Amino acid sequence: MSRLRGVRIRLVLAFALVAGVATLSTGALTFREARTGVLQQSQDAVIRQFRDHVNVVVADYRLPLNTARLRSFAAAVATSEPTQNWRVLATYRGLSATSTPKDPFTELTPGLRKAVAAHPSAVFQRVTVHGRPALVVGLPVPFQDPPRPISQLSGLAVFLTISQVTEQRSIDGLVSAVERATVPALVLAVLLALLAARGVLRPVRALRDATRSIAEGHLDTRLTVDGSDELADLSHTFNETAAALEVSVAELRRMENRARRFAADVSHELRTPLAAMSAVTDILDEDAAGLDPDTATAVRLISEETVKLARLVDDLMEMSRFDAGAATLQLDDIDLAESLRSTLATRAWLETVHTQLPPPGTLRGRLDPRRLDVVVANLVANALRHGAPPVQLRLYAYERQGAGQWAVIEVLDSGPGIPPDVLPLIFDRFYKTDTARTRTEGSGLGLAITTENVRLHHGTVHAANHPGGGALFTVELPLSQKESAAVATEEGRLP
Repeated sequence: MSRLRGVRIRLVLAFALVAGVATLSTGALTFREARTGVLQQSQDAVIRQFRDHVNVVVADYRLPLNTARLRSFAAAVATSEPTQNWRVLATYRGLSATSTPKDPFTELTPGLRKAVAAHPSAVFQRVTVHGRPALVVGLPVPFQDPPRPISQLSGLAVFLTISQVTEQRSIDGLVSAVERATVPALVLAVLLALLAARGVLRPVRALRDATRSIAEGHLDTRLTVDGSDELADLSHTFNETAAALEVSVAELRRMENRARRFAADVSHELRTPLAAMSAVTDILDEDAAGLDPDTATAVRLISEETVKLARLVDDLMEMSRFDAGAATLQLDDIDLAESLRSTLATRAWLETVHTQLPPPGTLRGRLDPRRLDVVVANLVANALRHGAPPVQLRLYAYERQGAGQWAVIEVLDSGPGIPPDVLPLIFDRFYKTDTARTRTEGSGLGLAITTENVRLHHGTVHAANHPGGGALFTVELPLSQKESAAVATEEGRLP
């Protein structure tokens, strides 16, 4: 359907429609003029011959006429033109006679009779009887006696009927010729329309390809401007827009690179003093029990904030590596269930998080164990910090058509869920919302780091609200088909 609405199709249809209307109109006018010419020529010749023969024959007759002489007069007129098959009807003061005995002369209409009686000149009418066309001519005959004025009618009228089958065949031939000419004309019009559409759409296709090239990141794409029409103006405008966009994007990239370098440099410079501060706070923490309460509280606060600052610096350094393209995978054949249990045990979450994991050794994959640990730890920490207990962690696998085996990690909390307006932004860097959940103390980089680690594995991660309540984070990671053991675990998602 979309192709039928394309500019190319519409141009071709428009050209074809115009050509068709023009061809049909020209054919109709040509046919009308040719038909009129054929009939007019035949009609004029017949009327002229008929009048001449009547004038010759009537000279041998004197009024008044009886039935026999009237019949003789009609026969004489009919035979005066041996090359034509004339049928003649003569009328005189209530009498009538035909050239052929018992000829009904059905072609003669009452209207033509009245017209002949009212006009001193010849009157004609084209009729069709039993599907056969004919020309009927009526001619009043004036007095021939010299004492009578020529304008006074004698009452004698002669009617001629002549077949026009030959003329109709000529007209039918014209119709066939017009029909035969119409089809090639329409085909030629369509071909011309295709050529015209191709010429018109060539700049449009070039503009489309250039736009796609810009969208793919080739900001130096330009169009060749030919001519001075509207399409040339459009190409010129595109080039100007592309040039301005290239300058803007280049400036934005320079600013982004400077910001990334700044963050990386600051993070790097902070690591040395933070290491010293962490060592000092560790010593102070050990001696906090012997200090007075106010000093002990201050020491613990300094220690906690130092830990947070160290975590923030580590996160910034990690994001800097992602931005610089320096992050790499250290792949190893691991047991995913054991890796997830180790992540929980290291952080003392085994008693806090409800797990649904396959038996040891049943689900293996070639992944980066450190980055997998970061992904799971960030998601579980996010659920514990922002959601509500119980938090559920589930691991299972499935077969993706044409892509081998994939592992699925699901983390579900029992909190209020994520507002719909927050869902599209949940994985953005430094994004934090106080209205969606309880106040966060994190850096706002945890989910962003999770996303980057999953992408390194060519996997996907997304967030949603579970129908039963709570926020559900789902990670899907590809497993090596050759190196993964058979999976004997329950399929399906969290209930």
